[in-house]
Amino acid sequence: MASATPASASIARVAADRRVHQAFQWLHLQEQRIMQWQAEMVAVPAPPFGERARAEWLCQRFRELQLENPHIDEVGNALGSWPGKGSSAQRVLLSAHIDTVFGTGTPIEVELKGSRLCAPGACDNGAGVAAMLAMAAAMQQADIRTDCEVVFVGNVGEEGEGDLRGMRHIYREEQDPGIGGRIAAHIVLDGAGHESAVTHALGSQRYLVTITGPGGHSWTDADRPNPIVLLSRAIERFSKVTLPDIPRTTMNVGTIEGGTAINAIPERAAARIDLRSTDPEQLIRLEVELHRAVEDAAMAANHGQTAEGSVRFAIDKIGDRPAGRLPADSELMTLLEAVDRHLAIRTELRLASTDANIPLSLGVPAVSIGGGGEGGGIHTHGEWYDAKGRDLGLRRILLLLVAAAGG
Repeated sequence: MASATPASASIARVAADRRVHQAFQWLHLQEQRIMQWQAEMVAVPAPPFGERARAEWLCQRFRELQLENPHIDEVGNALGSWPGKGSSAQRVLLSAHIDTVFGTGTPIEVELKGSRLCAPGACDNGAGVAAMLAMAAAMQQADIRTDCEVVFVGNVGEEGEGDLRGMRHIYREEQDPGIGGRIAAHIVLDGAGHESAVTHALGSQRYLVTITGPGGHSWTDADRPNPIVLLSRAIERFSKVTLPDIPRTTMNVGTIEGGTAINAIPERAAARIDLRSTDPEQLIRLEVELHRAVEDAAMAANHGQTAEGSVRFAIDKIGDRPAGRLPADSELMTLLEAVDRHLAIRTELRLASTDANIPLSLGVPAVSIGGGGEGGGIHTHGEWYDAKGRDLGLRRILLLLVAAAGG
C-alpha cells in the first residue's frame, strides 16, 4: 500500500512522476490498439461456465505484454503478474471478469465504427478487460515498478449463476502462501464510466425452486396436480410479500420453465429467484417466506392424493453473494478520493453486487470502478460501448493502482 503520507500528497507525487506521464501518453495515443483488444475479446464467446476460450485469449495478451507467469488456474481465471521493486510480500490485484450473461450458442456480431463498439458484452465487461490490458501495457511501456507486485486477473463466474466462483477461488483456495492471503488491496474493473465507485457490496441470495409430480395426459389424467400451476401459485403468493423501502429490499423471478407439450401435464416446473437487500435480516425473512409459499402450495395440492399422485418440491440455494463495505477511513478510500480530486472528478459512491463482494466481505480493501467511456444496452444483444472519454477513466485507474501498490 501507499506510504503514510496524506493521500493527496501521495497522489500528487505519483502524478508528477515522469514514468506516469509516459504511461498517460501511451494511453492517450494507443486508443485504437485498446479498442482492437476490446473488439477481439468480445468476439470470443464466454458464456457462464464456458469461459475457457476467452481466458486463453487473455493469457496470450499477458504473454505479449511480458507479464510474469501467465496461466489459467483450476477454475478458469487467467492470471499474470507485474513484479514489484520492493521486498514486500503483499500484492495488489487488478481484476476484470471475462464471462458474459449470454448462453452457449448466442450469435456474436461485432460492429466497430469509430469509437463505438456494438456487440453482446461490449461494455460488460469488454470495457473492464480492455482497461486492465491497457494498465499492463502502459506500466510495461513506461517501466513503472511499484513496491508491491501487481497481479492482473481475468476472472470467471461473475455473471448469472457463476456465484463469484472465480473470486471465491482466489480468496479461498490460495489463502496462504498464495494470492489470497497476501492481498493488500483489490481494484475491480467492471463496465464503463469514470465517476462512480462501488464501495458497498450488496448482499444477495439466489434459489432454484423445483416442483415435480407424476405428470400425465391433459384429459385422462386431469385430476393430477400440475407443477406449473402450483409453482405459479407459490410465486404469486411470494410476490405479495411486503418489501420495505428502507432497508431497500428486492425480489425477482428471473426464469420459469417446465412442461413438454400443450396436452401433457408436466412432470416438472422450476423457477430461479433472486433476493437482494442491504440488510441480511431481510434476506432471512424472505427465505422463510419463500419456503412457506412453496410448501403451502404443495401441501394443498397433495391433500387427498395418493403417494403416487403427490407432488414434491425442492428449494436449492444456487447463489450467495456476501455483503461488505469499504471503511470511509481506509487507505484505499482516501486514495480514491484523492485521485478524483486531482482529476476533478465528482466521486459517486455506490451500492452494488460485483466481484468486490468477496474481498469486502473478508475485510480486504476493495473497490469496483469503471473502465472509462460510456456504455448502454447492458445484458442485451444491442449492448454498446463508446470510447469517448475513456482516457480520463484510464488515468484514474492508473493513479489509483500505482498509489495503492506503493508507487
